[in-house]
Amino acid sequence: MTKRDFSLIGITALIMCIPLIIIARKNNEQAFLPSTAYDWKDMKVTPLQIGERRHVFDSPTQTLDRLELHITTLNPGDSSHAPHQHPNEELLIVKDGTVWALVNGQNVLLGPGSVVYQAANRLHMFKNAGKTKTTYYALQWRTPKTGKAETGK
Repeated sequence: MTKRDFSLIGITALIMCIPLIIIARKNNEQAFLPSTAYDWKDMKVTPLQIGERRHVFDSPTQTLDRLELHITTLNPGDSSHAPHQHPNEELLIVKDGTVWALVNGQNVLLGPGSVVYQAANRLHMFKNAGKTKTTYYALQWRTPKTGKAETGK
């Protein structure tokens, strides 16, 4: 065999490997959250000791490492968790009822339609302040700047 034959065999082998490389890359990529509509009546309700939760989505998007939305309904006097903090930012929107929100070290009383933005690594919590159930939306996102993912929420 000549040097030219070895070159042709090498080039042919490389060309034949390209589809395998493309397939392997696609298998390693996470699927991005597609544009989707979520109907309230179709969301699965998970009962909790403190009320209930609806998980809407938790997925990477085309621009975020992770986008997560859940909806929590709290019984009167209950909070979803003790004051805590995490490296990702969070947006909370009160659907109905009233809540005490811990924001920048202050408890703030909020009603329907109120919005709380929690910056990264800030102590926060939501507690039902009324005599009826309260529901709120919790949206969290993660970017490369967020840092390592935590195991809990």
